[in-house]
Parts: sequence; structure tokens; C-alpha cells
Amino acid sequence: MTAVAAPCGGLQAYQDSIRLPVPELVRDLRDLLGAKLVAYPGSVKETGAVRQWADGERNLSEDTMLRLRAAYHVAALLAERDSRSVVQAWFQGMNPQLEDIAPARLLREGPLDEAGPAVLTAARAFTSAG
Repeated sequence: MTAVAAPCGGLQAYQDSIRLPVPELVRDLRDLLGAKLVAYPGSVKETGAVRQWADGERNLSEDTMLRLRAAYHVAALLAERDSRSVVQAWFQGMNPQLEDIAPARLLREGPLDEAGPAVLTAARAFTSAG
């Protein structure tokens, strides 16, 4: 596979989603989405778990970490063009490109190897539509 040389929107979001240590990633994601919306794809009911992840006081499973990294990638990509409130609404709203399922729900319940790319594609379409 050959790397694409053309600049791609969201490259920084992708790099940060991979490179950030988990506590920093969770803090930044919490700043973008709010603790409740981070808890949802993280499959926890209490926002205290999100605080503990952000403070490095609680470990998360590999699956949860990957889901939060995917959520961060998408949220940071959207935040490059839109406000925090738009990013939050986008994550929670019925999305026509995702068969009217909320992106946060797909990231929580769907197989990540399918849900992650689908949500990212929908986010890219949203940002390119202006």
C-alpha cells in the first residue's frame, strides 16, 4: 500500500488519537464531549470513572481504550471546524449516514472494526459538507 502524499484534513486529530497518553486523551475528550458523553462509549454508567481515567487512577480495558481513541479522533476532527456544542450534538444525534443511529451509540455497541470507520467516514462527510 502506498501512502497518500496529499494533505488530509484531520491528520492532527489522528496523530493525537494515537500518541496521547490515555489520561490526557480522556481529559481532552472530556473537554470536548463532556463526562457523560465520554462515559457512554466507555461503557460505564458513572462519570466518576471518566474522572479516574483522566487522573490516571483507574485502568481501562483495551477495548474501551480503543473506543475512546476512536471517539477522540472523530471529536477532534469535528472540532477543527465546529464548536463544542456542535460536536456534542453530532455525537448524540441520529445520523442519516449511519442508518439514523447516533455515532456515540455505534462506538459503544458496534464492533469497533466496523463502527470506527463508519463513524469516521460520517464525520468526514459532515466536515466536508461545510
